[in-house]
Amino acid sequence: MKKAFVFVALLVLLSPAIGRAQFGGIVYDPTNFHNAVLRYYQLRIQLAQLQQTYAQVVNQYKLAVRMARSIQNMPARYRAQFSNWRNLTNVPDAYQNTRGWVEGANSGNLSTVQNGYRQTTNQLECYSPDQLDFLPPEERERVLANYATVELADGVNTSSLATIGTLRADAPEVQRQIANLENDSLSNDPRLNSQVAVLNKINAANVLTLRTLQDANNLHLSQLEQQVLASQERRDAMTTAINSDIYQRENMVPEISRVTDGLGTSLANYRLP
Repeated sequence: MKKAFVFVALLVLLSPAIGRAQFGGIVYDPTNFHNAVLRYYQLRIQLAQLQQTYAQVVNQYKLAVRMARSIQNMPARYRAQFSNWRNLTNVPDAYQNTRGWVEGANSGNLSTVQNGYRQTTNQLECYSPDQLDFLPPEERERVLANYATVELADGVNTSSLATIGTLRADAPEVQRQIANLENDSLSNDPRLNSQVAVLNKINAANVLTLRTLQDANNLHLSQLEQQVLASQERRDAMTTAINSDIYQRENMVPEISRVTDGLGTSLANYRLP
């Protein structure tokens, strides 16, 4: 490039100002020659730029081809088997009272769960008004608190059973969707590996993850309810023990002391005939 430019400059400087006719009638025009050389120089610059652009396009194309190349035989390399949710089966039903509980645990239907739970648990009877009125205020409060604890236990148990049944009933559909996502992710079909298709699969996987976390949170909530209820039962038992100790110290200990003191006096004053 530089040599051509220097050559053009020398020609311009050394060329005469006025064109001359050469042998054969050819006229030499320094201006036209100068313009022709400049155009030639510009064409060479454009050619170099085109060659550089072409090399960049080729490199980008090769990179795109490498990025678009998928792993061969992906199902055999990455597909794995996982455990499936199974329905509760093979439960003995000798006296026809466990079927409703099992159906509720498999379906999550709340009414089915409640009926089945009622059939498999001892029924909680109610105190009559006369019985409650006969109790002292402290004893009445304790009895009603224990009664409420049992009722809360029934509510928590049926709610937890319904949650488990709902998860078990929905599990086949969730597994089908996960299988579809897995098949699309392991497929070599170009339609399933475009940029938009990959983004759609990522979004679908994120949604399934959120749904799974939601189900896990529901299970954790059921466990937390059971723990709260167990803590309340322990608290009630401890409260009953403390209240019994207080009652004994306030009432039974003085009575026993009075009896034992009187017995000691009687023994001391006793004389054989």
